[in-house]
Amino acid sequence: MSEGERDDVSTADTMRDRSGESSLKIRLLLRTHRFVVTGVLAAFVFVSFMLFAVVLDPSLQSEIRSTDTIETIFSAMIGVLVTGTTLVVSINQLVLSQETGPLGDQRQRMSDAMDYRTYAQDLLGEVVPVDPSAFLAALVAEAERRSEVLDRIVAGDDEELERQVGEFVDSVHGNAQHVEDQLEGAQFGTFDVLFAALNFNYSWKIYQVERMTEEFDDVLGDDQRQAFDDLRTALSMFGPAREHVKTLYFQWALVELSQYILYAAVPALVVAGGMLTFVGAETFGPARFLSVPVVTWVVGLAFTITLVPFLLFTAYILRIATVAKRTLAMGPLILRESQR
Repeated sequence: MSEGERDDVSTADTMRDRSGESSLKIRLLLRTHRFVVTGVLAAFVFVSFMLFAVVLDPSLQSEIRSTDTIETIFSAMIGVLVTGTTLVVSINQLVLSQETGPLGDQRQRMSDAMDYRTYAQDLLGEVVPVDPSAFLAALVAEAERRSEVLDRIVAGDDEELERQVGEFVDSVHGNAQHVEDQLEGAQFGTFDVLFAALNFNYSWKIYQVERMTEEFDDVLGDDQRQAFDDLRTALSMFGPAREHVKTLYFQWALVELSQYILYAAVPALVVAGGMLTFVGAETFGPARFLSVPVVTWVVGLAFTITLVPFLLFTAYILRIATVAKRTLAMGPLILRESQR
């Protein structure tokens, strides 16, 4: 063990601090509402399309007059939309397959859930909350309480042990208060509950408990070892709870995504069909808006609308993939270099 590992008892707690990435990137990938991200992507597509249509030579208006550009674009988009809708049905089937199964499997799921609830009740000493945010907050508060018990028990014994435990407990307290504030009033179905859970750096805390238990083994008394073990147990209980909430959120988000894509696919198909049927090179004549032919505006807007289902899919998958990448390991395994 290096001297740095011995001295650096605390670490960056929030996911933003641990990631080493810009707050703007974290906010865009995780915190921003998915409709807003979809709108930003749609605006980028529309502006890019208009720039290409106006700046490049020949212009889109010239291409429409000389070729079947509109028919080519929107006939392809209709095919993409139908295929994408089929993909949505497949996603729904995949998600729902996790909820279906024979009676024996359902009985085992129920048994496992109740076993964990019993362990949690023994840990907390009270009835376990049924609300996900309240449940996670109770586990965080219990870990904080047990860290304070540990701080009191080691006081006045070994100077280096007391220093390291004091620094560690301060880190636990600050992190726990931050997460509890975020969990207060957070409603499941929004990303707030999972985001708050991601901000509790339990993996590093378990490692530090194990490291200090081993490093000071020769000076620890039975009560102190028990206090370390109690804290490790509380931290370990948070891991599967967070993973369960994450799994539920993924299922919720994928079903929600499927609904929104189906909602968006219908008007997108109408727009694509309308462009194929009613819009041609001479539909708007020489009319211009802001010095740009109206037909260019119409084609650009229609193209963007037909892409909305795909952009919505992109916005949701960006969040899900980001969370999945940051929570691949459960327990005291730290995969990202910036967190070590």
